[in-house]
Amino acid sequence: MSRTALLYYESIGLMKPPGRTEGNYRRYGDKDLARLRLICSYRASGLSLEDIRALLERPAGDAGGILRHRMVELGQEIERLQNHQQAIAKLLKVNWRSKMITKQKWVEIMKAAGFSENDMHRWHAEFEKAAPEDHEAFMKYLHIPDAEIVQIREWSRKAQQK
Repeated sequence: MSRTALLYYESIGLMKPPGRTEGNYRRYGDKDLARLRLICSYRASGLSLEDIRALLERPAGDAGGILRHRMVELGQEIERLQNHQQAIAKLLKVNWRSKMITKQKWVEIMKAAGFSENDMHRWHAEFEKAAPEDHEAFMKYLHIPDAEIVQIREWSRKAQQK
């Protein structure tokens, strides 16, 4: 865990500011370490900071509702990703480099398939990560202006880093 993350958790109240040494260094105890491990475990499970706060404020062993809700969310996300896979598989059977579709038509197709704006952004990020040259070629095929392609590729790469 980075120092920045730890300081952020303190600033939003997930971690209590620890005591200080004579040299003004932070001094964390066993309870702090146990709480931090729990926060890290919840973050690794994909829980939001708001959900983590709610879990930490509940009595021990009373996390079932929030965790079940996260399981449902994960199931929905997996289903969306599987739909993305199916859409891509269908595309791979088609010569998408032929000049028969525009950006507007592509966005309409994606929306009709149930993709939200966030889904489409994730789709771009995954395409950029898996096949950057093909991603650029596909956007050129859609007649997207070069400046817009540069922007899309930049935020796609930034999304991968999160």
